[in-house]
Amino acid sequence: MLHLYNTLTRQKEKFEPLDPKNVRMYVCGMTVYDYCHLGHARVLVVFDMIARWLRQQGYPLTYVRNITDIDDKIIARANENGETIQQLTARFIQAMNEDSDALGVLRPDVEPKATEHIAQMIEMIEQLIANGKAYAAENGDVYYAVREFAAYGQLSGKSLDDLRAGERVEVDGYKRDPLDFVLWKAAKPEEPHWASPWGNGRPGWHIECSAMGDTLFGQTFDIHGGGADLQFPHHENEIAQSCGAHNSGCNHVHESKPIQSHVKYWLHNGFIRVDNEKMSKSLGNFFTIRDVLKKYPAEVVRFFILRAHYRSPLNYSDAHLDDAKNSLARLYNALQNTPPAEFALSENANDYTRRFFAAMNDDFGTAEAMAVLFEIANEINKNQSAELSGCLKTLGGVLGLLQQNPQTFLQTGGSEEGLSADEINDLIAQRKIARETKNWAESDRIRDILAEHKITVRDGADGTTWTRG
Repeated sequence: MLHLYNTLTRQKEKFEPLDPKNVRMYVCGMTVYDYCHLGHARVLVVFDMIARWLRQQGYPLTYVRNITDIDDKIIARANENGETIQQLTARFIQAMNEDSDALGVLRPDVEPKATEHIAQMIEMIEQLIANGKAYAAENGDVYYAVREFAAYGQLSGKSLDDLRAGERVEVDGYKRDPLDFVLWKAAKPEEPHWASPWGNGRPGWHIECSAMGDTLFGQTFDIHGGGADLQFPHHENEIAQSCGAHNSGCNHVHESKPIQSHVKYWLHNGFIRVDNEKMSKSLGNFFTIRDVLKKYPAEVVRFFILRAHYRSPLNYSDAHLDDAKNSLARLYNALQNTPPAEFALSENANDYTRRFFAAMNDDFGTAEAMAVLFEIANEINKNQSAELSGCLKTLGGVLGLLQQNPQTFLQTGGSEEGLSADEINDLIAQRKIARETKNWAESDRIRDILAEHKITVRDGADGTTWTRG
């Protein structure tokens, strides 16, 4: 039985979907104005893993991950580049998909864009005004009246009084309360805009996910996910908006504790950190996915992300990526030395599968599940069991790992530095000639060159093979 940690209740809970025949998961995706960095990669990989496991457990899942293609950063970057917003966002959507594909992330079932749901956002804002939860200001903006939603702060654990005490002097004199947030922004000169009952303008950031979730899933659904940085204010504001518009779908009971949310389970992945700081564009300490992939194979990056529990902080460094690469190579070495047999996966196939399933059903415990994979690899190295090799490859596949030809992975350096595969094969051919002519000094010299570049050469009955690392 799957248990997951619900940010809303701050405890692990048994997963009981609202409709077992129609499990629905919405994840906040990218704001497409730049290349994705490794922090974005964690969101992509983590919720891909979660979607894979839900389906492995037999749940008929619909996975939605939205795209924010209109906001202040997008407008500023397009103006800076001298291009249209559509040109900018199309280019970075393509780049995001290229990065996701490289990391083995399966495409979500639906990938809605904010600009395709403006009408639904306007409709929801109108409903909020009608329900007394929002108001139109004199400047053409529309604001959510936070104090009209009594449950505000339940997701983040913040109280309205604490939030009010921490507010700086309010600059925007059109708000009734400094805590109120914008739902609709009045148009500014030279900015994209849409017609609305309050004049030309564009939506605020928070309303888009409420409107798209409502459009695609209805007034309530099972899982909402995203990075920990979205917990407040974005997801807190989503709850306020969705429940303010459709209160009927917001009352749930978790272990006798009533909560108010349009989503039953909230999941948040931890940050990737660099020098104990969250990786982010605003701090300037980010590494884009494509820059990291110039140095390391994509599967190594996926492995690096998944070998830590999704809620824990993850520290980035070349040393950690090098260790991940060597660890993944250990698993591939076991598969190369003992080719896998076909394996029919089930929870009770053997003790390894039972413990792997138990780990994954305990809030997607990939760290413990990975430990099981290494136990299997160690046993394969002892007894050369093709069945266990098949078990290893199959369980790895559940996580989106170990599906390459082992030799292909082991010969992939993933770095622009060092010897290329053609250079290595040429040196091995020269060494073969030296050995055939009994020129042992030349043979040893070539082997030393390969060793300097961390190339391991193995001579066998079927010829010479090589691996990196």
